[in-house]
Order: sequence, then C-alpha cells, then structure tokens
Amino acid sequence: MTNEANIRDPLEIAEAWHGQGRAVALATVIETWGSAPRPVGSHLVIDGEGNFEGSVSGGCVEGAVVGEAANVIASGVPRILEFGVADETAWRVGLSCGGRIRVYLERIDG
Repeated sequence: MTNEANIRDPLEIAEAWHGQGRAVALATVIETWGSAPRPVGSHLVIDGEGNFEGSVSGGCVEGAVVGEAANVIASGVPRILEFGVADETAWRVGLSCGGRIRVYLERIDG
C-alpha cells in the first residue's frame, strides 16, 4: 500500500533539482487513447544523470522517455513521443490494455 503523504509532486522535484543546478527535463502525458496506466497531465522528471521521479506510464515506456531525456537536455529541443502497442504485447511495455499515449518532453530552463 502506498502512503500518499510520502509521494512528492514531480513539479516540485523539478523545481528543487533545477534550483540545485541540475540539468532537468520534464515529461508530461498530453494525450491517451484506450486504456493507459497514467492520465493526461501525469509527469516524470528526469535529471542529467538519469535520475527520475514520477510516472508517465511505467515499464519500457518510462525507460524510453528517460533515455530520450538526455537528448532533450543536451539540445534544448522539446519532443513529442508516441507509444502504442497491440494488445498481445501491451503488458511487456507497460501499457496494460493496449492503449496509446503521447508524451511531451521538454528541458527545464531558468
């Protein structure tokens, strides 16, 4: 069971990490189709070392978002990522019912 009092807002974490001088990217779920583990507006914050907090989906999707965040942090160019799978492979990549999601990934600048 999760103790929600211990869950920190990813936006607060992004602000704190940026304030510490860390390079930071923010991923936001901007659209979903079908069943998706996380709703629109969910966030994942990633730093330049690959540390992350929050969630945009889980499974392989978050691994891919964390991996792409390094490119966005380095270039400063935001990206829209889209993930979608057939029902038979949905669990393996973390989209439990074959849904699709779009994620906006941006570098956080001062």
